Amino acid sequence: MKNGKKLKIVLAGQANVGKSVIFNYLTGLHQHIGNWPGKTVEKAEGTLFYKGYTIDVFDLPGIYALTTYSLEEIVSRDYIALQKPDFVVNVVDSTNLERNLLFTLQLLELERPVILALNMVNLLKEKGIEINTQKLQELLQIPVIPVAAIYGKGITEVVDRGIELIKSNTKETTCECKLKFGKEVEERIEQLIRVLKDVDLSYPKRWLAIKLLEKDKEIEKLVKDKEILTNVEKLTSELEEIHGHDSSVVIANERCYLASLIIKQTVKITKPAKIGLNVRLDSLTSDRILGYPVMIGILALMYLTIFTFGSWFSSFLEELTSGWQILWENIFGNSFFTSLGWSTIESALALIQIALPYIIPFYFLLFLLEDWGYLARVAYLTDNLMHKLGVHGKACIPLMLGFGCNIPGCLSCRIMETERERFLTAFLTTLIPCSAVTVIIMGLVGKFLGVGWAFGLYLFNILIILIVGKLASKILPGEPTELIMEMPDYRLPNLRTIILQTWFRLKEFIFLAGPLVVISGVVIKGIHLAGWLEATASFLSPITVKWLDLPAITGVLLIFGILRKELILVMLATLLGTTNFVSILTPVQMLTLSILSMFYIPCVATIAVLLREFGWKKTLGICIFEIFFAISLAGTVSRILPVFL
Repeated sequence: MKNGKKLKIVLAGQANVGKSVIFNYLTGLHQHIGNWPGKTVEKAEGTLFYKGYTIDVFDLPGIYALTTYSLEEIVSRDYIALQKPDFVVNVVDSTNLERNLLFTLQLLELERPVILALNMVNLLKEKGIEINTQKLQELLQIPVIPVAAIYGKGITEVVDRGIELIKSNTKETTCECKLKFGKEVEERIEQLIRVLKDVDLSYPKRWLAIKLLEKDKEIEKLVKDKEILTNVEKLTSELEEIHGHDSSVVIANERCYLASLIIKQTVKITKPAKIGLNVRLDSLTSDRILGYPVMIGILALMYLTIFTFGSWFSSFLEELTSGWQILWENIFGNSFFTSLGWSTIESALALIQIALPYIIPFYFLLFLLEDWGYLARVAYLTDNLMHKLGVHGKACIPLMLGFGCNIPGCLSCRIMETERERFLTAFLTTLIPCSAVTVIIMGLVGKFLGVGWAFGLYLFNILIILIVGKLASKILPGEPTELIMEMPDYRLPNLRTIILQTWFRLKEFIFLAGPLVVISGVVIKGIHLAGWLEATASFLSPITVKWLDLPAITGVLLIFGILRKELILVMLATLLGTTNFVSILTPVQMLTLSILSMFYIPCVATIAVLLREFGWKKTLGICIFEIFFAISLAGTVSRILPVFL
């Protein structure tokens, strides 16, 4: 054991196997979300204090293989192989064991201590599945622990067994599985291991040999030795001649055979106890006819709940803080510096009153639908629609995440298979009204014009995205690939996980937006008191006043809105000294400002993500297009709306 009482463990597994539930159970509030150094892949890490140990827990991305097809897979395998965690917890879905074992077998090839957390065992009886865990443990030669993460059962046993593994310091910790590939493959692996004996790399020699036979380009770059690579080429050619397939397919087939062999000896399928509610619910929500009204109803109910709660909570906070400015001025007076001091408080209050009441329920409900398993059904139902935009149904997931925040929406575009689809999906995601824009729509239009107008803006946004997406798909060369994705079972949402995820996104928002709001409020107030605000507003008035028919001051708001979109509304309240916007804006102006905010240039943080994902040329193209498009569209709408209002 390294570093005395300090351990480092990782959670690894495929998507939708319950890793996040286990991670949140272990780490609770002792966790934070960031990116892997130099990568755009999200990293979740936390700390567990248990039986005198300080255990650093890393939650690796949900992936299906340890190949080089995606950045997440490269990051995961490099972390396990190079950082050498004390042990790896391989979380698997016990109701889909054969598919999950393909990942387990690849994990064992990295020769790190592995514990198999057999999750969702509470669903086995319902599905008519029996698993002989003792036999599974004998075949894999690693500890196998039954877990029902949603109820917190078995998780402590996983950690206990991991600590025992480290303490024992026996050969068990090397995890060399006795299950071997076919004779032809094993002979060539052994030959390569002998050839690689002098290669100084931190990866296990057997794993390097397998990867070279799989034609892994990243490993070929690391090996470099021409003689070894020539030898690899000869051995792969021999395999291909024997089997009649590409050598990478041969290795994949060998793993599939091993997985099926294990399943035959460990899993027994019986008659399901009964057709459960989840099966009936899946049939309804995935139905090609009934699924659509159900989807519309669920999403409409979600946004109605956000509006109702947000409007009530926002009004409650306004009443609670309505007399604070008078109290401040009575105590400190009304000098230049006290005005700046009040602007700090006013900006923070505006953020709390306008933004948080809508953001909290949005994230909670979004994570609730995700944990329940419904978002995958939305992707399935919208596949045909997404194809009209030049992408497939999986693009619906980044777009849905975009309603919460464009940043994770753009980052999740990596689930798309091609560069064209990733870029097109990210571009469309930046047009989605994120939670910051939801603040503007709900706090301006919904509150003063009614929820019908707010809902109408979302429908208008979807219509515009469909038109723009269709045009963009025609301009960008290439065709969309077909949808291949897992449809997870419905499961009881884990309230603890949902609350923690909501809290961490909310904390991220507060720490990111809070300082920007306060600093911007003070800067704008200082500019106003110095008499420069009017000059800036006047410079932009040909756009704001003459074309958009908005108050001149909105020009300043659009500049600061690039930092965070909700600043447009928060700063408007700060500058005008009121959140009663109906007294200073007409209904047409409210709608125009909302439309402008929806399609305007993404915030700085989103722009930074686009830069890292797609480079400066494509990012600049998106920004320039959206500035001109938003101004043109909002100005056009401001001239048409008076006909209806």
